[in-house]
Amino acid sequence: MLVIISDLHLGDGTTADSIATNAFRLFSNRLRETAYYASYRSDGTYRPIESLDLVLLGDILDPLHSTLWLDAAPADVTYIRPWSNFNNPLFAAKLAQTTQAIIAENRKSLEILRRCAAGETILLPPANQLGQPDTDSKQRISVPVRIHYMIGNHDWYYHIQGSAFDEIRKTIIDSLGLSNPLESVFPYDLSEYPQLHEVMEKHKVYARHGDCYDKFNYNSEMGRNHAALGDMFTMDICNRYPVEVQKRYGDELPAGIIDSLRRITNVRPALAAPLWISGQIRRHAGTAGLEMQLKKVWDDLCDEFLELEVVRQEDKAFSFDTVDMLQLALKITRRTSFETVNDIVLWIRNRFWDNDRSFAEHALTEAAFLDCTANYIVYGHTHHHEIAPLDSSGDPPAARDQLYFNSGTWHSYFDLAIKDPTQQKFIPYETLTYLTFYKDDERGGQHFETWSGAYA
Repeated sequence: MLVIISDLHLGDGTTADSIATNAFRLFSNRLRETAYYASYRSDGTYRPIESLDLVLLGDILDPLHSTLWLDAAPADVTYIRPWSNFNNPLFAAKLAQTTQAIIAENRKSLEILRRCAAGETILLPPANQLGQPDTDSKQRISVPVRIHYMIGNHDWYYHIQGSAFDEIRKTIIDSLGLSNPLESVFPYDLSEYPQLHEVMEKHKVYARHGDCYDKFNYNSEMGRNHAALGDMFTMDICNRYPVEVQKRYGDELPAGIIDSLRRITNVRPALAAPLWISGQIRRHAGTAGLEMQLKKVWDDLCDEFLELEVVRQEDKAFSFDTVDMLQLALKITRRTSFETVNDIVLWIRNRFWDNDRSFAEHALTEAAFLDCTANYIVYGHTHHHEIAPLDSSGDPPAARDQLYFNSGTWHSYFDLAIKDPTQQKFIPYETLTYLTFYKDDERGGQHFETWSGAYA
């Protein structure tokens, strides 16, 4: 039995809140229930499964969504950002600091995962002589959960080699009860983790985070051990804006506005941040004067962002690229209102924003799909749970079906309403998705099932 989850985005509390511990309790209960039913075999008998593999498919801990990186300006000798040279000792030190803060902030939630790994959560009744659950028995069979961590675009730092990063990974392994080997980086590709690759193949699954198909969040020339433009936008615009507003106008601000602005990191899509900001300013500011002041903070940060050397290096000559897209959205004159920004952002969202699109077509290019070693291709990243048929061959009951799955997210959301985006209406809700794949005669011979829930 194989379970896949992704995109938990657990933060350190300095930006938007992580999903509540209750989501982990719900998941552990569902995991116990699923393991019980997986123990029913194709012939109708009950035989407890011996183990369960849980794959964390990237963007689990989220050191990018932290304001701890913002304690030094570019001119300071202690300046460090996610795109700095990671050979600088300050880089690993800052990553260790943010990681420890995330673990502390989510201690109760991560303890639930650790208890699953220790075999303390999934306790199944033994089978009786008739091959059915012996519910009267006081004995219970402990089913350990082997938890495997793969990285995405918000936690790619755990893929960096070096002793300082080994220590950070060890902390994560201990805190979550991971099965990842201590001597290895957290993998980005299954080829980097043969044991997990073997588990996936037994379940006819191929999985990756999927950010490699998003040009805003993956630099295809530099590879995964390198920051992308999305990292820079998240850090120096989304994370920094509420910090800068508080710094400049803290005592003058109406109650609630800073907390609202901190939730930028939960806005979807990310480029809708200006719409969220203008909507919150209208809701809380009360006066046109304060709205103009907060707009000036936005303008200043956008100017500084576009002048960053790392951003300018991303700008390709003679082509309309992602940097040009951001310049349209962010390089605004002092006279431009948020309404004009919103119009530009909506146009960009419709024209260029990859995260709102299905990644199913990319699954058709995966080697595991083409050579038929996998029936199921799984990505995360987009936060949109999805099942899409890819291909089918043969005739029932021996037909071979190949499908694409997206593992969705565990997240608090403020999603832009589609009726009239210019009205800056965002709908809040929580989501939780997981995918389950069975092998051999588990679950009566079923192949897979998915569960996705939303609540508010």
